[in-house]
Amino acid sequence: MKLAFLGTRGEIEARTRAHGMHTSLLVAYRGRRVMIDCGADWLGKIPSPAPHAIVVTHAHPDHAWGLQEGAPCPVHATAVAWREMEKYPIAEKRTVEPRRPFDVAGIAFEAFPVAHSTRCPAVGYRVSAGKAAIFYVPDVVFIEERAAALAGVKLFIGDGASIARSFVRKRGDALIGHAPVRTQLGWCEKEGVSNVIITHCGSEIVRDHAAAERQIRELGEERGLNVRLAYDGLEVTLR
Repeated sequence: MKLAFLGTRGEIEARTRAHGMHTSLLVAYRGRRVMIDCGADWLGKIPSPAPHAIVVTHAHPDHAWGLQEGAPCPVHATAVAWREMEKYPIAEKRTVEPRRPFDVAGIAFEAFPVAHSTRCPAVGYRVSAGKAAIFYVPDVVFIEERAAALAGVKLFIGDGASIARSFVRKRGDALIGHAPVRTQLGWCEKEGVSNVIITHCGSEIVRDHAAAERQIRELGEERGLNVRLAYDGLEVTLR
């Protein structure tokens, strides 16, 4: 499985060469390519050649608004995400059911509900190809059924909105926002996931990538984890 970080910037004003495009990951396996998320920055800029499919985590602008003029391939999203995207002129719509694995161009996906937003509920994806499995969750407060989501994964790709400061708040009885990197590393330590990449970067990371990477590497070392910070164009191969 090969991973290409097409974009790593969250819904923020700050923008640099390292973090210029809204967060998106391209997963490739045996010549097949699947794009996860297609935010507003990608409107009219979907990579060419087109991916074989696009999978959406949720319908927030920085994850789905690049599809407002349609898509050159099938698009997979949850029913609640499709309600937000119902007017998008997408020819091939596929509905994702949480905890029901599905095949996309020979790559296996399984959606796990996560807390993040009440208006645009999100999922993270367990992605498997060959003998490798990853978990991808660019926006998250907590992962429902976390043990099952992370069991046996080689790599956790998580939310970089904040390194240590909590961006979690309550709306009614629900928690919304973003868990800090520090918290997500705790999840990985507990579930035995030793490799972590942080994407969907917030302002503190985007404005000083080098300092942020040093900080998250140190946080990882404290827990015995190999942690790095993603940037636009980073490529990773899982063997």
